[in-house]
Amino acid sequence: MSISYTINPIFHIRHLKLESFLWNLIIRAALHHNLSPHSPFSVYLRMRRHCVTPDFHTFPFLLPSFNNPTHLPLGRRTHAQILLFGLHADPFVRTSLLNMYSSCGDLASAHRVFDESISKDLPAWNSVANAYAKAGSIDVARKLFDEMPERNVISWSSLISGYVTCGRNREALGLFREMQLSKIRPNEFTLSAVLSACGRLGALEQGKWVQAYVDKYNVEIDVVLGTSLIDMYAKCGSLERAKLVFVSLGCKKDVKAYSAMMCCFAMYGLTEECFQLFSEMASNNINPNSVTFVGLLGACVHGGLVEEGRSYFAMMVEKFGITPSIQHYGCMVDLYGRAGLIEEAERFIASMPVEPDELIWGSLLSGSRTLGDVKTCEAALKKLIELDPLSSGAYVLLSNVYAKTGRWIEVKRIRQEMEVKGIKKVPGCSSVEVDGVIHEFVVGDESEEESESIYAMLGEVMQRLREEAGYVSDTKEVLLDLDEEGKVKTLSYHSEKLAIAFCLMKTRPGTPVRIIKNLRICGDCHLVMKLISKLYGREIVVRDCNRFHHFRDGSCSCRDYW
Repeated sequence: MSISYTINPIFHIRHLKLESFLWNLIIRAALHHNLSPHSPFSVYLRMRRHCVTPDFHTFPFLLPSFNNPTHLPLGRRTHAQILLFGLHADPFVRTSLLNMYSSCGDLASAHRVFDESISKDLPAWNSVANAYAKAGSIDVARKLFDEMPERNVISWSSLISGYVTCGRNREALGLFREMQLSKIRPNEFTLSAVLSACGRLGALEQGKWVQAYVDKYNVEIDVVLGTSLIDMYAKCGSLERAKLVFVSLGCKKDVKAYSAMMCCFAMYGLTEECFQLFSEMASNNINPNSVTFVGLLGACVHGGLVEEGRSYFAMMVEKFGITPSIQHYGCMVDLYGRAGLIEEAERFIASMPVEPDELIWGSLLSGSRTLGDVKTCEAALKKLIELDPLSSGAYVLLSNVYAKTGRWIEVKRIRQEMEVKGIKKVPGCSSVEVDGVIHEFVVGDESEEESESIYAMLGEVMQRLREEAGYVSDTKEVLLDLDEEGKVKTLSYHSEKLAIAFCLMKTRPGTPVRIIKNLRICGDCHLVMKLISKLYGREIVVRDCNRFHHFRDGSCSCRDYW
């Protein structure tokens, strides 16, 4: 008997009494047919009304239909049925139960099922460890991983992915090296997670090694792996390599690949390229998704294109029927704020059908800070504190506004409030990769073995900029109550300046420099990078928390709009 996957399988079973084998096939068909999650369960209930007893195949087919927290009640009812029919000891049923509870976010029940297992097979170990990794309990996942009697590619991949999700990217790469030593060959899922870690760290050489591995072992670069490569190269500051991967996908390019490339162009401020790619996508009859419009609106933000942003936002809703997410709303608020249209931004926020979150108020605060609009800054800060009382970013932005306007008493009050609440400012940190090794620098850092040489090199660079390019420190960027000499000294030791000095000292002339900065680059450092790119003949790419700055021959891709 063959089961149709194109017709609702429930229609096939009216008035029939079938054996469990056939009912199992129908349940499986309902699951793969992508119907409502309740459909497989409805088939199961009809199976029981026909007095057919489920067997150990029934529940592994049924349980995968419960895959998010809203399905948990039905999942528990199904667990009760498993106990009723005495199938709970079957290893396939237990693994399916584990996966169900993990997918529904019930870690306690998942672990209880695991602990009650008489014989714990590898799929069970993988399932419970993966559940903790996905939930962010990565240390518990690592403990389970270390206790596993054996491991396969799923074991390694899940933990690597978990480390990436938790932002522990160095540990993800370290675990990947352990996996290599264990002679376990990674799959596409593993490589995608590793590429994500490389992108976040800016570890270009390690990312290039992953692509070399892919080429060596003839791993197919499908859209998923190709999109991961595009994202990694772009985040590591190698846009040309990202474009090469995108082109190499050929006819395999789908909406995810196009959207990834468009987001890359947006981050680099290449608005025209982003818009052209959108046109190409439309000409290939590929419909955009919500990520596509995040890229388009991001391009408008970085290009200061208010009218174009309005047009794309309207197109998204009216032509493609895409419901705006908080990211889309955040882009529009950011667009208005950067363009100085604070009142327009406030009206837009008031018209939103969803409650504004930290992203929205942070965008308004950032825009009003740039304009020195203290009143709007204070209003936005109040909202941010209500949503996230321990966020340091909001306090620092408002403190900076007060400092720029010389209101030092208010600056002191903000800092005292932060101290009382135990809120610490996130220190500026810059990282660079040299010879495959990531080096990190913080403001005034002296932890590097060659700190003395780095500071000496930085001193030489700054002196050359003054003598040959007429550089003068932009001390208004120092938001501390210091004298002029103190402000100049503070500016000199910003983390990105230490990073560039290290690269000039450690790399051959003409070698591109790529810096990852955790905060927004300041105006003085931006100017210094432009001058260094010209005087030293270096291509410099800086990725800060907002966008990419591509410095070449004395100019920046942002055109001084950031």
